[in-house]
Amino acid sequence: MEGEAFGHRRRWAAARRKKTRTVGRLPPAFWFLVLFVTISLLARGAAILDPVDFLALQSIRKALDDMPGSHFFASWDFTGDPCDFSGVFCAGDRVVALSLGDPRAGSPGLTGRLDPAVGSLSTLAELSLVPGRVIGPIPATISRLASLRFLALSRNFLSGSIPTGIGELRQLRTLDLSFNQLSGPIPAGLAGIPALSNLVLCHNHLSGGVPPFYSPSLVRLDLKHNELSGGIAALPASLQYLSLSWNQLTGPVDGVLDQLGRLNYLDLSMNRFSGPIPMRVFTFPLTTLQMQRNLFTGPVRPDANVAIPTVDLSYNRLSGSISPMFATVRSLYLNNNRFMGEVPAGFVARLMDAGMQVLYLQHNFLTGIEIKPAAEIPLSSSLCLQYNCMVPPAVQTACPLKAGREKTRPTTQCMDWKGRRD
Repeated sequence: MEGEAFGHRRRWAAARRKKTRTVGRLPPAFWFLVLFVTISLLARGAAILDPVDFLALQSIRKALDDMPGSHFFASWDFTGDPCDFSGVFCAGDRVVALSLGDPRAGSPGLTGRLDPAVGSLSTLAELSLVPGRVIGPIPATISRLASLRFLALSRNFLSGSIPTGIGELRQLRTLDLSFNQLSGPIPAGLAGIPALSNLVLCHNHLSGGVPPFYSPSLVRLDLKHNELSGGIAALPASLQYLSLSWNQLTGPVDGVLDQLGRLNYLDLSMNRFSGPIPMRVFTFPLTTLQMQRNLFTGPVRPDANVAIPTVDLSYNRLSGSISPMFATVRSLYLNNNRFMGEVPAGFVARLMDAGMQVLYLQHNFLTGIEIKPAAEIPLSSSLCLQYNCMVPPAVQTACPLKAGREKTRPTTQCMDWKGRRD
């Protein structure tokens, strides 16, 4: 009898160990907590969060903390319903949206790191992180979130490269990783996400080329303030906002820009683009056109009056006469180029009636402007003609400090330039 009882005890112990190995892969404390929460929720008739999501939220919480003054995590008490936590949104027993941090303007953000467990929230459609001091890499596990439509992790201190797997998120519509410390190339997969409408990667340290973009829904592309180089191969005709400024991009842009007739904002400044400026760009429904500080060359002669409020073509190598079609622009910057000839009479008329508020023509090879000596330019308008091949009229307004102190070019420069152009 004793031997038989001993055998029963051995078999019972072996069965218990087998069950422990199967169920006990998660920490025992976790299961006690799940049991406690389950009983509490059942008593209240509430839904029970999926255990995998529950554990993922625990890991995310352990990796992040409130900055001083922030109380975002005050409601994250895992003895209660996680679907009642700040920033957690559920559908049934699954987390479908996670907004980390207090979204109110000026609120302190979070510190710590993004835990890879975020990739276990398999039904997540939206993930955002408020501005703060979160460091470290973007977890590669985010690429598992096949339902993700919105990903915004801007204005933190995230570093490393952009996970290439994000390019496989076919439902993604908005990706904002701006104002971080990300480096490396732009993953080629991002350029072909069919649903992507907003891609904002500005103010990082991204390098390499701009991949050819074919996303048919892309409306906003913001890559400014990076270290990108090379030319621009292809951009979708759907674009309405394009900013590539403060990079090291080169080559012509006329072939690409001619296809972007829906643009209402264009900034290509602070690069090394070259070749002609396509005249079609002046017909786009733009509010601002910024192409300054590049290597653009040739004449600029729009076919019709330019209706763009602000046009900045300064610090290039543009030449020829100044087109009268620019008289309808409110703020016009043509300074530091190689324009020559007379300033169109229409410019003067617009200045006098305050229709043109800024006209910067300094550092060119202009030879005259028709302004009567008794004319008075409105206080709201600003005209600068410094360092041209003429004596500026007495009615010109104060020039920017960087225009220099010399009012006219040396005669030899003007003669040499005229000889070269003729």
